[in-house]
Amino acid sequence: MRPTTLVRLSLAGTRTDTARVVLTALSALLATLAGLAALTVLAIPTPVATDENQNRWSEQYHNPLLVEPGLRGGTAFALLMLMVPVLALAGQCARLGAPARDRRLAALRLAGATPGQVTRLVVLETGVAALLGTLVGLGVYLVGRDLLHRPDARGQLALPTDVLPSSGALAGVVLGLPVVAALATALMLRTVTTSPLGVTRKAARERGPGPWAGLLIGAGVVSIAGIRPAIQQFSGDEEVVAWLVPLLLVAGAFAAMIGVVIGTGWISYHCGRLLRRHARRAPALLAAGRLMADPWAGSRTFAALLAALIFGAGAAALRAQFAAQDQLDRERNLLVGADEGGSSFYLDTMDLVDTAVAVAILIAAGGLIVALVEGIVARRRAYAALVATGVPRATLSRSVAWQALAPAVPAILLALTVGTLLGRGLFPGAVAGVSSMESCTATAALCADPATRGQYTQIVHLPEVQRVPAIPLEHLAGLGAGALVAVLVTVGVGLLFLRSSTALDELRTT
Repeated sequence: MRPTTLVRLSLAGTRTDTARVVLTALSALLATLAGLAALTVLAIPTPVATDENQNRWSEQYHNPLLVEPGLRGGTAFALLMLMVPVLALAGQCARLGAPARDRRLAALRLAGATPGQVTRLVVLETGVAALLGTLVGLGVYLVGRDLLHRPDARGQLALPTDVLPSSGALAGVVLGLPVVAALATALMLRTVTTSPLGVTRKAARERGPGPWAGLLIGAGVVSIAGIRPAIQQFSGDEEVVAWLVPLLLVAGAFAAMIGVVIGTGWISYHCGRLLRRHARRAPALLAAGRLMADPWAGSRTFAALLAALIFGAGAAALRAQFAAQDQLDRERNLLVGADEGGSSFYLDTMDLVDTAVAVAILIAAGGLIVALVEGIVARRRAYAALVATGVPRATLSRSVAWQALAPAVPAILLALTVGTLLGRGLFPGAVAGVSSMESCTATAALCADPATRGQYTQIVHLPEVQRVPAIPLEHLAGLGAGALVAVLVTVGVGLLFLRSSTALDELRTT
């Protein structure tokens, strides 16, 4: 089969196929913007230390997250974390219209295409859609960079529009994301066999998922908790610390995130077992059967949302750490007559992190809608058959709600718990070391006068103090409520498609 023929076939199809290509391209566009934004922050040059600028701050910006070199890594990491729900959304979009695509692939096999050619066709479809999205994303980034380059009266910038990542970095994002998308598609198709009579999937599951996902979660928490001991152990070797800390951070966060997502499959299966054992009404029993038949649907559906919640809970634990440190610094400063905190700036910057988490939850909600609608449309013949046998549509609606909410609530609680543990493992508590400070016990006028200040000044010795931050229950409750609202809205949108998918004409669907 010629390459041009492959490209033409990859872009052909029904309106559902067109919607899948457009949504995949949109996901790639959003991921490209997040990646390029992170690379732009990392591309900001650090000036040479001078007498006027010993801290090596980039004073051409007025945002402290860009001014201070030590804060840019965290800012770039937060931007990169936005790619997680976006890539998960892309995965959900790739499943849109799967039954119709399977029939089209079977028709190609019937026309003489080989299994390898069919696989390359599907991989190329995802790769071309992602490439279109990354190219448009690059264009939006370059145009937006020029439009947002607006120095203020002092010549300072709000965004790093005066720097540009290297050509290699730009090409890596624009070309790397389509390659990753294509490889992921090929990996997902490894158990799929397309024959002239249809598409079959090998390795059918005979028993429910095991609880071994807890091992990944435990390994992730232990890895994050080992960062501070590792820094203390290798404090004299900066080269080891430079690669060991990022390795432990990325490996721990990734392992915990994968563990939570996979653990949702275990939760879904056992929620189905509990419903089947204790439920007495048809909606819960229908949901129980579906949850047990395909427990991994919950993992696929809630992956992006759970990743955003883990990141948000970790950020809430970090905020609690900053708040505890700020309070501790204020208490120690009051002992010497000052009233200044030490972490108020970091508390202010956490508002930006919360904004990033909110954006990630919104993107994840879009993925939930796509996944739920795709599931309803894919099973429309079964739903139509139930309606034809006398099952009320209201019963099916409640069944869909049970199927979404039963695994979602415990999975949300698990994600919030794991995120809090990761944040607490990285920041176990506020610490104020042993110090000695001068304290003037007289009035402000006497303390300001050099002639009288000495007789009222005394040395205050402060011991080391450690304080464990409080669990941010209010913040965690807000995150959980927001995620639950997103699930409820998703269910509501999905039910709008249920009525059209249960029409009796759907019985003719093949």
